Amino acid sequence: MASPRTITIVALSVALGLFFVFMGTIKLTPRLSRDAYNEMKRAYKSYVRALPMLKKMGVSSILLRKSIGALEVACGIVMTLVPGRPKDVANFLLLLLVLAVLFFHQLVGDPLKRYAHALVFGILLTCRLLIARQPEELPPEKRMMSVNGDEQPLIHEAAPEKGKMKVS
Repeated sequence: MASPRTITIVALSVALGLFFVFMGTIKLTPRLSRDAYNEMKRAYKSYVRALPMLKKMGVSSILLRKSIGALEVACGIVMTLVPGRPKDVANFLLLLLVLAVLFFHQLVGDPLKRYAHALVFGILLTCRLLIARQPEELPPEKRMMSVNGDEQPLIHEAAPEKGKMKVS
């Protein structure tokens, strides 16, 4: 049976992955929701106006929106379908992306209700990454150390009291 840690990681990965695929798709195409797509276009225009440095670098609101949307879709697919280390990389990239979006919202002075979802999903991404990076707890019967071919309990479990070591 899967451990609660594994179930938590899988559930967070799938939920976050699907959310970012959905949000990235809204940024890329009006097929899911024309109103949300138009709202994204308006928001990204205000982000580029607030950061003149982007315009000097040749980054238009369309390029910024489409590149963020494509990154969200790609990382969302990885979070949902790909096992192992790539999920953690996608998680980290999405976390950086959420931080950038929070910065943009603060820069243009949006009210909290406009970016509360980004805060919540940033916290969820952080939790998923922290849980995934913790080492797996071994059951007591597997906590053995091989010494000269003999299996012995680990030192911290063999000691009768904390801070005292058993000497044979």
